[in-house]
Amino acid sequence: MLFAATPAKEYTAQQRQYWAFQKVKSTRPPGGGALHPIDAFVIEKLKSKGLAPSPRAGKVTLIRRATFDLTGLPPTPDEVNAFLKDTSPQAFEKVIDRLLASPHYGERWARHWLDLARYAESNGFRGDEVRPNAWRYRDYAIHAFNADKPYDRFVREQIAGDELWPGDPQARIATAFNRQYPDESNAADLMHRRQEILHDVTDTVALVFMGLTVGCAKCHDHKFDPISQKDYYRLQAFFAATGEDDRIAIWSQDRVAEYNRKLAVWEEKTRHIRDQIAALGEETRATEFRFLMQKYPALVKSSILKPAAERNPYEALMAQKASNQTDRDPIGSAAKLKGAAGKRYKELSQQLKEFAPLHPGEFPVGSGVADIGAEAPPTHVLRLGIYDAKLDPVEPGFPSILDTSSPSIRLPGGAASTGRRSALANWLASPDNPLTARVMVNRIWQNHFGKGIVATPSDFGIMGQRPTHPELLDWLAAEFVREGWSIKKMHRLILTSATYQQSSDSRVDAVAADPFNRLLWRYAPQRLEGESIRDTALAVAGLLNPKMGGPGVMPPLPAEAANARWKASSKPDDPYRRSIYVFVRRSAPYPMLQVFDMPDTHETCDRRNVTTTAPQALAMINGQDTLEWAQAFAARVLKAAGANPSAQVEQAYTLAYNRPPTAWDKDTALTFVAQQKTTIADRAASGGKLALPSAIPEGVTPAEAAALVDFCHMLLNSNEFVYRR
Repeated sequence: MLFAATPAKEYTAQQRQYWAFQKVKSTRPPGGGALHPIDAFVIEKLKSKGLAPSPRAGKVTLIRRATFDLTGLPPTPDEVNAFLKDTSPQAFEKVIDRLLASPHYGERWARHWLDLARYAESNGFRGDEVRPNAWRYRDYAIHAFNADKPYDRFVREQIAGDELWPGDPQARIATAFNRQYPDESNAADLMHRRQEILHDVTDTVALVFMGLTVGCAKCHDHKFDPISQKDYYRLQAFFAATGEDDRIAIWSQDRVAEYNRKLAVWEEKTRHIRDQIAALGEETRATEFRFLMQKYPALVKSSILKPAAERNPYEALMAQKASNQTDRDPIGSAAKLKGAAGKRYKELSQQLKEFAPLHPGEFPVGSGVADIGAEAPPTHVLRLGIYDAKLDPVEPGFPSILDTSSPSIRLPGGAASTGRRSALANWLASPDNPLTARVMVNRIWQNHFGKGIVATPSDFGIMGQRPTHPELLDWLAAEFVREGWSIKKMHRLILTSATYQQSSDSRVDAVAADPFNRLLWRYAPQRLEGESIRDTALAVAGLLNPKMGGPGVMPPLPAEAANARWKASSKPDDPYRRSIYVFVRRSAPYPMLQVFDMPDTHETCDRRNVTTTAPQALAMINGQDTLEWAQAFAARVLKAAGANPSAQVEQAYTLAYNRPPTAWDKDTALTFVAQQKTTIADRAASGGKLALPSAIPEGVTPAEAAALVDFCHMLLNSNEFVYRR
C-alpha cells in the first residue's frame, strides 16, 4: 500500500554544528610535551577544579589491573614475582607488551565485541533453534583481535567482507556480524519477518559503528537528533538485497574442488540407491510441503512456487527465507515411513552404508550474509515502520547531516552482489568519517576505565552524555587513525599513562569536588564481569582448560536449571573451558553468567550492567560449580604448602590475590580455619558429609582439609577476588 510522500528535512545551523558531527581535530596536548599526552589533557582538567591526580598504584595492583584488563585472567605468581623483581623504568611496559602478545588477549577483547554484535548460537524466540556454525564468527573475532587487525579493515570485513574479499573465507565469515540477528524461524509472514531483520541490522550498524540511535527514525523523524525518517531507510537500503549465507566454504578453492571431485564419485556410485529412497519418500515430502504452504501469505507462496529464474529480487528473498522449511529432502522424509515402505527404506539405507568409505565426509562451512544477486528490491520509507505501508522510494545513502554525496557503488562486472554494502563499509571506515574512530576509541577507553569519555558509548547524539574531555577524545581518535587503526597501540598508549596507573584509593577532597570521578582523579575500582569471575576462579583452582576455538561447550547445569535444550558436553575438560566458549542460547543463557549480568543477546549491548543481588551471592556460596572450584583450589594449596596451616594461608592468598596476607589477614584466617575444623569434626562425628579436596597429603586430617576448602570458598566469594582496582 502506497502512502503520501514524506516531506524533505531541513537541519538548523545548531544541529549542523553539533560536536559529534564535526571532523576530528587533533589538538596538541597541553604542556608542550613534558607529560604523557593523555596525562596532559587529564591534568589540565583536574587543575580547573583545583585537583591533582592520585599517586601511582602499587606494582601488584598494577599487574593485576593490566592482566585482568587485557586478558580477563589473573596474573600467575611467577608473573607477579618477575614484575616485582624488575626495577627497570620499562618494567610495566614489558608487562603490557607480554599481555598484548598473549592469545588470551583476543579472548578477552573479543568478548567485548561479541556484546556489541549480539552474538548467540541460536535463533531466539520460541523455536530458538541452534545455529551450528555461529561459533566461527566468535573465533574470527578472537583471531582478529590477537592479530591486531586494523580496525578499518575489521569494519569493512564485517559489513561487506564477501564483496570486498570474496576469496577470503574469514572475510566472508566476518559478515556474520549482520547474521547475529534473532529470528523467529516459524513465522508465517515472511515479509514482516524480513522487515524486522532489516530494522535490527540497520539499528545495530548505526549503534555499533556510528554511535547513533537511528532506530528512533524508523517510524518518524528522530525527535532529538538530526536523523530523518528518509535517512533511516536510505541507510537500510544498503542491506535491501542481503540474505543469510550459511554455506560459506572454509577450505581453499583447491581443497573444495578436490572434495567435490570425491563427492561426485560417491554420488555416481550411489545414485541408483538414493533415487529409490527418494521415490519412497516423495509422497511424504509432498504432503509435508503442502502442509507448510498453507501457513504462508499469497505473495510468499507464489515466490516459492515460481521458477528461480523468473523471480524478482524481492521474491527471491522470500523464497530464500522460506527455504529452510520448504526445501524438504525426500530421502529425509523416507526415514519416517512405516510398514513395508519403512522396511524397504531400511534395506536401501543398509546398501547405502556400504559406500560410506567413498564419501569425503562432512564439509565444514561458516555462516554470514550475502546479497541474493546484483539487483536489489526497491526500498521505501515505511509509515510507522510497517512493511506494507509504503511511502516514497529511496536509494542507498548516508545520514544527510554527515554526508549528502551519493554512494559510489561499483563492483566488477558479473559480480553476484549489488556492491551496496561495500559502499557503506568504505564510508564507515574512512578517516574522514567523524564518528567511527571517535566511537571506537571511546569503547576502548570505557573497557579500561569503566566509563567512556562519552559515558553513553552507543549514543553520541543529543540525548547522550557530552564528552568529559572532548580534546582528549579527538586527539585519541586522530592518533588511532594515524597509527593505522591499531587497537593494540591504543591499549599501550592508555596503559602507559599515569592516569591509568593511578591508585584506586578514594580521597575526601576529590570526592567533594568530583564525586563521580568524571575528571579521572583516581582509577575507579570495577567488578569483574561474570565471565572473568568464572575464568579467574578456574585459573586459581588450577582447572582452567586453555584450549581455544571450536563449537560452544555446554557445562553441566544445576539440577534446578536443567532443561532439554542444554545437553552437557561429554568431554571431561569442556566444563573448564574459558567462558567465551560456553554455548550461548538466547532463550536459556548459562545461569552462572546470567546471574552476573550477562546481556540479553537479542540486541546489542554497549556496556554491562553491574548489579548486586542475592542470586549472585547464592550462586557463589551454594553453587555446585563454586564448591568444586574451592575443592580444587584447596588441593592446589595443600600440594604447595603441605600440612602447615600458616603456609596454607600464605599460599591461598598468593594464588587468590597475588599478595601475601597481612598479619591481621593471617590471624583472622587461621582463627577461621581452626574454628571451622572443630565444627566440621563434630559434623563428621554425627555422620555429616564433608566437602574434601581431590587430594589430601599425609599429615592432614579430613576435618583440616574440609576446613581449608571452606576457607578457599570464602576467598572466592570476597570482594578483593571479584574486583580489579
